[in-house]
Parts: sequence; C-alpha cells; structure tokens
Amino acid sequence: MPKTPPKNNLAGKEDPNIDLTLRPAEWDEYIGQEKIKDNLKTLLGAAKKRGESADHLLFSGPAGLGKTTLAYLVARELGGMIKTTSGPALEKAGDLAAVLTNLTPGEILFIDEAHRINPMIEEVLYPAMEARKLHLVVGKGPSARTLSLDLPPFTLIAATTRENLLSQPLRSRFGATLRLGYYTPDDIKKIVKRSAAILGVEAKPEAIDILSRASRGTPRVANRLLRRARDFAEVHGESVIDEDAARKTLAMLEVDEVGLEPQDRELLMTIIEKFHGGPVGINTIAAALAQDRGAIEDIYEPYLMTLGFLQRSSAGRIVLPAAYRHLKIKGYEELL
Repeated sequence: MPKTPPKNNLAGKEDPNIDLTLRPAEWDEYIGQEKIKDNLKTLLGAAKKRGESADHLLFSGPAGLGKTTLAYLVARELGGMIKTTSGPALEKAGDLAAVLTNLTPGEILFIDEAHRINPMIEEVLYPAMEARKLHLVVGKGPSARTLSLDLPPFTLIAATTRENLLSQPLRSRFGATLRLGYYTPDDIKKIVKRSAAILGVEAKPEAIDILSRASRGTPRVANRLLRRARDFAEVHGESVIDEDAARKTLAMLEVDEVGLEPQDRELLMTIIEKFHGGPVGINTIAAALAQDRGAIEDIYEPYLMTLGFLQRSSAGRIVLPAAYRHLKIKGYEELL
C-alpha cells in the first residue's frame, strides 16, 4: 500500500500512534538495559513459579529511556492487564481509592511521575502496597468511621524522573528499584535501524550513525530525529535517508552532532558569559534563563553531565573544559 504523506510533522504535535507502533512488544525487541532486563526476568520468573504477584517495582531515570515500555512488558510477562495513571492525576484519596478498588487479581497498576503524588495520598498507598488493605475515613467529626477494604493481589509499578523527590517511606516499600541509564551508541543505532524498518523507510548507515550520535543516548529522541529525517527526505522527493538528509535535518532542528539543542547551549553560554563558568547556584541559573528549576535538573543537566560538559558541586554548577572546546570558545583557559 502507498504511504500517506506526513501531516506537517516538523511543526506539529507528535503522533502518539507512531510512538505506540515503535514501542517494543516483546522482550527480544527491547534493545539495551541488559542488567535491568536480566533482573526483571529473574524477579518475574520467580513470582510466576510461586504463583504470586510480583513485588512492587520502581523505575527511575531521565525521560524517554523506556520506563513505560518496561511496565507494559512486565504486564505482558505476568499475563495480566495494566491500568495506568500518573501522580498529578491522583488529586485526592478518593481518586486512588477508585483506582485500587477496580483492580482485578494479578493486575498491574502503573503510576507515572510518581514523585508528584500528593503526600496525603501516599498515606493511603502504604497499606495497599504492604498488606493489600485500603483504609478509608467515612464522614466527618464525631460520626466519622474507618472502613478497611481488602484489595486483590496486584503489582504497583511506579516511574519517576526524580527519585530524590520520592519520600523515603514510599521508596522503601518497593521490592526492587531499577534505574535506567542512557543507552550506548551501538544500542541507539540498533533502535534506529529497527524503527526505520517499522516505518518502512530506508536509512543509509552514515545517516543512522549521524542520527544516533545526536540522540542524547535516548530512544525517544532517536525515534523523533528519525521521523524528522524521514519527513525531510519525503518533502524533498527522496526515498532514502542519506548522510546529507540527516545533517540537514539536524541543522533544521538546531541540533548539533552530539545532540545539544538550543536550550542546552543557552544554559552553558549563560553560565560562561554571565557567571564566568561557575560555580553558580541552580536557582540563579533558572532565574537567568527564565526556566523552571525542575526542567533544568530533569531535562538538560543529566545529559550535559554525561558528556562531561557540566559539573554539580556544593558551590553550584561549573562548566567544564570539554564544553568550552565543543562550543569553540577560544582562550577559555584564562576563564578557568
């Protein structure tokens, strides 16, 4: 069947259906994170052998590394259904109670952005995780009474990009905490090749290499760059993504060869130009950039630190020599 032309994807909203299509549906399709996959296979295999629900799981790490995908693979492995929600969606205890009371035996409850769960709701979650009990207070004042409801066996999977914001009582109730790291260049190349095959587009090895290096070690970013390169090639009447198309796609998106985006470069240049390379506090940086502190800590800093461009210290953030060299700032030795 002929392919339908893209609908202005360059400036439009990402199509969630494409993301679902590219998401691995089997363990063998999930590339990378080998240690985590081995740990999960052991944990889930033991639970299945005993005929029990698996321990509650906490997935942490930067956005786009596959935490949601792992949750769906766990549900598939256990042969159960999965119900998804997020920390911000659980505004009051009644919201969580409604979700928990509608679970079926063996079902998976996946809570994304778990660090944003209201502390009052956590109090309801503790007995549910430990003893499969739901304690509710009905009524107010002297006539108030407590109801205790039994919950079916279930497994809670929580995902967070900021594990440090989780309360210790909540973190301690998970049977396993698994932190996802950035993917290796070889794994990203395999992911790009797989996605290209699913999308039905041919990508030259040189193009795959260029897109992979600019993918920030993140599958979500790799797939996004691949789709933009496909759009660029199709708009210009090309049937193959070659080296030229890949480079022009990155230039159009203002992404450089190691994956730095305009916001990353602005962050580094702000520290260099306004604060002599640091150290400078995160709140000062956020004010100078008119950015939310959480966005800087969650989105920009982790990758810059991985590249060796930025360092966190007790005195603040410091731009490292590798960043000066990458940004081609001459005479930077005098600034250090």
